[in-house]
Amino acid sequence: MLAEQGGLSPDTIRRLEHGAFSPSLDTLRKLCVGLDLRLSTLFESYELGECNEMRELIDLIATRSRKDIGPVLRVMRAFFDEIDELRESQ
Repeated sequence: MLAEQGGLSPDTIRRLEHGAFSPSLDTLRKLCVGLDLRLSTLFESYELGECNEMRELIDLIATRSRKDIGPVLRVMRAFFDEIDELRESQ
């Protein structure tokens, strides 16, 4: 599925998983398309050795259409309102 989403062959994904070759920048871009990540997020996480949740959230939003973002925003607002109410009641 990742191969299909990124436009890569299953063999390329297998070789990447096993560290069998150094991928080109084009291959990394395609991989990021399949993973719904920005290329900069991939490099940042490699450099830092960790995942930045805020950046991951931005990547998730950046890969969605405006139509998709509306419902997500409503859910997030409701979720954060609930968190705020819980904190205030403590």
